[in-house]
Amino acid sequence: MKNLKTNIYFKVTTITIIGLLLLIPTFMIENLISEREWTQDEAIREVSAKWGEEQTISGPFISIPYHRYVKQFSPKDSIEKIVQIKEHLHILPTKLNISGNINPEKRHRGIYEIVVYNSKLDISGTFNQFDLKALDIQTKDILFDQAEFVIGVNDLRGIEEQVNLNWNKEKVSFNPGVPTNDIAGSGINASLAIDPNVDKIYDFDLSLDLKGSQKLYFTPVGKITDIDLSSEWPNPSFNGAFLPDHREVNDKGFNANWNILHLNRNYPQIWAGSRHSIDPSSFGIDLLLPVDNYQKTYRSIRYAILFIGFTFLVFFFIEVLNKIFIHPIQYILVGVSLIVFYTLLLSISEHLKFNLAFIVSAIATLSLIAGYVRAILKSGKLTMLITGILTVLYSFIFVIIQLQDYALLIGSIGLFIILGLIMYFSRKIDWYNINLEGEK
Repeated sequence: MKNLKTNIYFKVTTITIIGLLLLIPTFMIENLISEREWTQDEAIREVSAKWGEEQTISGPFISIPYHRYVKQFSPKDSIEKIVQIKEHLHILPTKLNISGNINPEKRHRGIYEIVVYNSKLDISGTFNQFDLKALDIQTKDILFDQAEFVIGVNDLRGIEEQVNLNWNKEKVSFNPGVPTNDIAGSGINASLAIDPNVDKIYDFDLSLDLKGSQKLYFTPVGKITDIDLSSEWPNPSFNGAFLPDHREVNDKGFNANWNILHLNRNYPQIWAGSRHSIDPSSFGIDLLLPVDNYQKTYRSIRYAILFIGFTFLVFFFIEVLNKIFIHPIQYILVGVSLIVFYTLLLSISEHLKFNLAFIVSAIATLSLIAGYVRAILKSGKLTMLITGILTVLYSFIFVIIQLQDYALLIGSIGLFIILGLIMYFSRKIDWYNINLEGEK
């Protein structure tokens, strides 16, 4: 038994096995992080489902049904028949202007915060006389008396008040639903009176009070689309196919303006059926809370093997250089305390800002390990050495987490320096003649 106690190979093997076994609770904590993140997403979905989902305004556009004739073979009669099919023309505005204000609110579900908003949007623009020559459709087959002005809206529950359309100074009320799913799956429509024999420009305007959560997106359906939005939200994220041409963001909120031409997106101003999709061109604003504690905690735990391995290596060198025996159980307890750091970080970061949670968790873990090391080694100097090394490690990981874009560079340099220090302090050790003779 004494030979095993002082056998260097047995010691290295034991430490390696302990380190690998400690990776099991590390993987369990990774799963816990994913579970807590899923719980947060579920809370967001629950609130959004009751208030209003993420909103994308698709349009406005005009849909006009028409008759298309196709040949179909009839096996029964063994002849080809001409069959009439009803499809829709979709006409986009020549000019589209959208301006409005977004009023965000914070809602709570348990410990989680969710951003919802009310928006007041003024939508206006023009349709020029429709050019149907390129579509090879006979005017007599187009049902102009069934034309509809359509606005696609993701979640109709978000509409606050009755929406009325001013169409060439004529007031028309909207109805729920869309005439076809060619462009939008849900939305509102207003019946129009269009005279194909009159060459004129159609002006329109309407006001839309829309509720939603987290995101508000638009599609640039105008030949010229101009969108101007403002809000008191201080940290917006501009996403989608287009970024603002001009934006102002400060502590009091933001103002953003987009000006988009039809040349900037990949669909025409008029087409038939579902030949084109406008969804890939959507863009807008994310009002997401800057809550990234789960991502940062997950990134932190990826370095658990570094913490465990380097801490055990320091303990091993202390044994070798100071002839002090440290029992495998003591390695296990120190390793477990390093793992507990991540559970502290995860739970505290759900209530405090991540940086503060990291500092609190690190101080608690360092205090626990320092007290334990002081008790088993009975050396203030060695305790200070181990505590100092762990402090440097925690600081190193903290810096890497903050510098996400340079994490690989800083991490590689840090690991190189650590390897250099290990090689430097172990350069004079005669590994063939090491004999651990600890005393306890």
